[in-house]
Parts: sequence; structure tokens; C-alpha cells
Amino acid sequence: MGDSGGVWGVPDARLPAAYAATGRRAVRVTLVAAAGFYPFRYGFDRPVAATYALFTVVALGGLSRIPGTGRQRAAFMARLLPVCWALVAVGTCLSVRTWSAVLGMLVVGFTLAFSAVGGPRPAGAAPGLHLLYILPSFPPYDPGSLGDRLLGTTTGVALFVAAEALLFPEPAPLSYRERAARAALIAERCAARLAAAPGALAGPDLRAAQGASQALRSLSVPEAERPAGPGVRERALTHTGLALRTLLGRLAQLPSGRGDGTAADVTAVLRAVAGLAAATAACLRAGTSPAPRQEELIAARARLSAVSEGPPAVDAGAGADAGVRLPPAVLRCHAAVLEVADAALATGAAADLAVRGRHPSVRLPPGRFWYATIRAPMLWWHRALGHAGRRSVFFQNAVRMALALTAVRFVAGVDTLPHGFWAMLATLTLTRTTLGETWSTIRLALAGTLAGALVSAGVLILVGADTAVYAVLLPVWMLCAFTVGPVRGVGWAQGLFTVLVALVFAQLAQPTWRLAEVRMLDVLVGSAIGAVFGVLAWPRGAHDELRRAAAELLRRAAEIVVATSASVAGGTTPAAPPGVPGHRSLQRAVVLAESAYAQVQSEPAPLGGKGRGAEPRAVDWQATLIAGHHTLWGSARLLEPPLTALSPAAAESARLLGERVAGRMLLVSAALDPGDDTPATTGPLIDPDLAGSTAEPPGAPRRYYATVAWLNSLMTDLTRIAHGTVPHTPDENAPTQQAEPAAGRRAPGTATSP
Repeated sequence: MGDSGGVWGVPDARLPAAYAATGRRAVRVTLVAAAGFYPFRYGFDRPVAATYALFTVVALGGLSRIPGTGRQRAAFMARLLPVCWALVAVGTCLSVRTWSAVLGMLVVGFTLAFSAVGGPRPAGAAPGLHLLYILPSFPPYDPGSLGDRLLGTTTGVALFVAAEALLFPEPAPLSYRERAARAALIAERCAARLAAAPGALAGPDLRAAQGASQALRSLSVPEAERPAGPGVRERALTHTGLALRTLLGRLAQLPSGRGDGTAADVTAVLRAVAGLAAATAACLRAGTSPAPRQEELIAARARLSAVSEGPPAVDAGAGADAGVRLPPAVLRCHAAVLEVADAALATGAAADLAVRGRHPSVRLPPGRFWYATIRAPMLWWHRALGHAGRRSVFFQNAVRMALALTAVRFVAGVDTLPHGFWAMLATLTLTRTTLGETWSTIRLALAGTLAGALVSAGVLILVGADTAVYAVLLPVWMLCAFTVGPVRGVGWAQGLFTVLVALVFAQLAQPTWRLAEVRMLDVLVGSAIGAVFGVLAWPRGAHDELRRAAAELLRRAAEIVVATSASVAGGTTPAAPPGVPGHRSLQRAVVLAESAYAQVQSEPAPLGGKGRGAEPRAVDWQATLIAGHHTLWGSARLLEPPLTALSPAAAESARLLGERVAGRMLLVSAALDPGDDTPATTGPLIDPDLAGSTAEPPGAPRRYYATVAWLNSLMTDLTRIAHGTVPHTPDENAPTQQAEPAAGRRAPGTATSP
């Protein structure tokens, strides 16, 4: 039965899509669980191995939510097998003493929850891995049964890997590399048409560029295909998507003028951009090197840059800009074309790095690809260190979950809570990232558990000790539970699972109706402890954190805008900080804002829609992230040596424009996260006419116009943000929205790139 064959012989077209998807998953879980449980329990009389085989399948297939196709999940789970062995072994060894079990739960619980920083697959596997550690942490405390426990775990993983790879194959979604390759081909077409004709892009090309840029956003990419990992290739592929979106946006904004005497140089750059874009697509698809095309574009860019800088000053006392002869319109065009070339070079370098890893075949621009030569363990450490603080939502989630699980383990060990495993399972599955969502989930779960306990008690009383009946009912009920539960919600899932565990344990020990009572008690204890830690630890989830992170991002960006404008004006390069190249404070702010934004997509709005600052659902948060990335990239581009001091008029204009943009960033930052004593803003948050606020200095060089173009793009980002932070009446004088399309409101993922 393939993916289109439906469930239980019923075509998918006759079933709701949600039931068809969960039904296929339920069939896999049921078949594998039965194949592992029944032979060990009834064939070899090894109940411990049977228990671990079944619950390994439940952990990986029912509790975990690993994104991707069956083959992708199978490959990932095969790599998790040593981790599963370690968790079962450590849990078994530490369970013999309450204090060691509690400390182990604290460390392992935090580590597994914090592993979500590695991307969507580790995050999806974490709940199931938690269960594999929780299971051996409770009675019977029998280190001598470790062999059977590992045997059952290995059997469960192996069977489920085979089932994921072979049963109901799913069509593979379009990979991110292929999306990037298609976007690169569209960029090639746009650049070639701009090179052939001096006019701007026509409607069909603009729509194609916008569609290709949209396809690279997290909103449009399946979770399994998002390059969110900390490795070199994943980081470089994220960088490729970011550079491609920048390239497409710059091509769409390119002015039509070419200028007398320089049109050939502009055309040469655009043709080289088209060639490098095509080579980038070939690199992403076939692995060929874009190095020759990169060198061609570097040479063309250097020629245009030399022409744009103009002849040297004839009189040293007349100022550094006295020799510039090109008119301002031509210099603006040159600045825009050179930014296109810069984006194309970054795209080619990132794509080559994404394909070849730490051994690229192209020259890498300095500073941008700091991770290119760093080994994987150090990159993992760098990712973890970036989130090792109370402002990281990954850190918050890990602390909340670890403390809750540790508290349940302590209560179970001190009070000898019967079947305390179920209490920890309730804490694991019912604790949410916000207090409101946790309380709503617990209410539904308790109602479902009560209903399931009543059904379980009735079944246990009627059937008694006849294990054959439980053996027949178990796979049927499991199929129903894993099909209906995920669709109907947590109440149904808890009720069906309560009956399921009763059917399992009735085959492992003498059944009694009090098993249902114990199950109800454990769920109540586990959910209560989860709710307590939901109150004590960051009860509002990522909503407040996103406001703080976005406001901090804009404050850091404002600092860089002022420093960069001053450096361009004075012709000096600020000293690079030690360690990682680039502006580390802003890079960290972008990382924290991206992670908070990713979590907000899975959380409900704040209770009552109240809170300080702007409502998270109303603000275009991706515009904040775009502003952070544009600040980093533009600053690095403008500060490339050699730097020459501007004339007094141009220097004063650049400083003033930078200060105005930085001031607007601070105003928007205060609107996103106002303090208790922040004064109310009476004026507009955005500047409707940045370029017109200062007189255009005569004879300004190309670097001045590149600075103005960068500041204008930042003001466009601020306009998008400001429209969602306060009630706003559209201003016909406000800058038109340029570059990429406005970001969506629901873009789930662990990293978001503009």
C-alpha cells in the first residue's frame, strides 16, 4: 500500500487528510510494536525485552516528531541508536539510588531538551529520547537486566528504521538546494535581461524573482528541508538562501540609467553576474565549481569600481573628492550594480561551501564565512554557547523541562509513587512553553485520562486475567490511538493512551482495576508539577522574549549604523574584535531573535492579548531579522579596504544620515519593548524622506552613494516593522516597500533568514 493507497484499504480521497497521514504512521507503529513485543513476550518469555521493544517504538514513532520523509527519518534514527543505548544504560545504572537518579534526570533532561539548538530533527527526537531515559529510571531497579533492555531497544529501533524506510514511501519534497538552484537560474535570467537592455525588469521577471525569493523563506520550506543545523554545510546553505534573496531583491531595484562612457563596464558586470548565477545553480545541482565565473565577476567588478571611484584628485589641498567627475545619477547606478555583484559573489561562495564543506574551490570573502574552516565539534559548541543564557528560548525550555522532570523523579523516589514512570510521561507530554497553554492542555488531558481510566477499569474487571484477550485488543487499540489521538487533540490522545498502557501492563503482570486508578493519580501528579514549573519559569513563553530580543537587535544595529557611517566618513576601519570576525553582539542578537521568532510560531497569542509593547502577532518580526542581517552585511561591505576619507560635505551628510537611521531604530526598539519609564513617542517612528533630509553633496564618491543605498534599505525594513507596532495611517510620502516581499506571520522553523 503506497502513499496514495489510503489506510485500511480505504483510498485517501475518502478520508480526511489528517486521518490519512496519521493512519499511515499508526500502521507503521502498530506493526513494528507488535513485531517486537509479541515474539519476546510469548515466544521467548522475555518480558523485559518485550517492554523495551514496544516502548522504544512508542518513543520514536508516537512521541517523537522527526520531520522528513520515511527514508530521512530512518537515516536519522539509525544514527540515534548509540544514543538510545547510552540512555538506557545510564538510566539503569543511576536508578538504584534516588539521589543519583534525580541528578541524572536533571543533567540528561536538560541536555536532551537543549539539543533542540541543533535543528528540527534533534528537537523532534528529544521527547522520544527522554522517554527512553525515563523508562529504566523506575522500578524494577535491576541492573542485571540491562542486556535484555538493550536487546529490546535495539530490536525496536532496527524494526522501526526498516518500517520507516520501506513501508508507505512518501514523495521527497523539493530540497533547499534545488530551491536555491532554481532561484539562481531566475537571477541569471534577470541579470542577463538587464545586461541586454538598460531598462528595469518587466512584470513577469519581477514576479518570478519575487516567487523565487518567497520559496527560500522558512514559511515555504518543509521543516525537514530547512538548513538549520550548526555544521558548515548547513550554515553555508542558509547563507546561500540569504544571499540569493538579497541578489534577487537588488536586481529588482536596479535603476535603469547606465551613464555615458561607463555603460560597457556596467553591462560587463551584469553579464558576469548572470554567468556566476548559472554556475551557482550548476554547483548546487551537479557539484561543479563556480570558481572561473567568480574570477570573471571579480575582475569586472574591480574595473567598474575603479571607473566609479574616478580619477585621482589633481590638487591635494582640494580634498579627496576633487577628482570625481561622474554625475550623481551614474554613481547611484554604479553603487547599485556593485551591490548586485557583491550579492552574486556571496551567493557563489556560499553555494560552493555548502557543496564542498571545509574544502571550497572558490575564494571566500573575508569575514562572512568565519565558520568555513572550523570543525563540527567547535561549531556545535559555538551554537550551544550562543544559546547558553536566560534570554535564549532553547535554554528556557531546557531548564523548565529538566526541573519539572527532576521534581517528578524526586517525588516518585521519596514517596514511592506507584508507576511513577507515568507521572514523568505526563510531565513530558503536557508541559507547554506558556502557562495558559499548559493549563488548557492539562484540563483536557485530565478529562481524557479520567475517561480512559474508567474504560480501562471496566475492561480489566470484565476480562480479568485472560491475557489472550489483551493480546488481541492491543494492536487494534494501538492503531486507533495513534490514528485518532493526534487529530482529535490531547484529551483524546491521553484517554486512548491510558487504555493502551493498561492493555500492555495487563500482559506483563497480574492485572487489576486499580491500575486505572494509579494511572489517573500519576497523570494528576505529573501535570501538576509541570504546571508549577510553568508558573515559576518563563510563564509567557517566547512572546515577551521575542519583543526583548527584537528590541535588543535594533539597539545593537543602531550602534553599528552609527559606527559604520562615521568610519566611511572618516576613511578609517574600526578595530576588529578578538575571536569570531564581525560584529559579535549583533550576530548573537540575531540568533536569539530568530530562535524566539521560531518558537512563537507554535505558541498561542498571550492571554487577553495584553502585555508590554507591540502584540507579537501584529508585528512583522521577520522584517526585524532582515534589518539585522542587512546591517551586518552592509557594514562589512562598506568597510572593505581601502577606505578614503570623504570630503567635509559628504562626510557630514553620511554621518547625519547614519545618525537619523540609528535614531529611528532606537524609537522602533522602544515601541517594541518599552520600559516602565519610557516616555511616549509623539512623532512618527519612521522617516518618510531620509534621502531628502540632507542636501546631496557635490562630487561625492561611489562609497557615499553605497552608504546612502544601505541606509535606505534599512529604513525600508524599519517601515515594515513600524507599521505593526503602532496604529498607522498610510503616508503617501513613505518609502515604497522594496527588496523582498513582506514576511509572513507564521513561518515555523529553528532559523529564519531574510
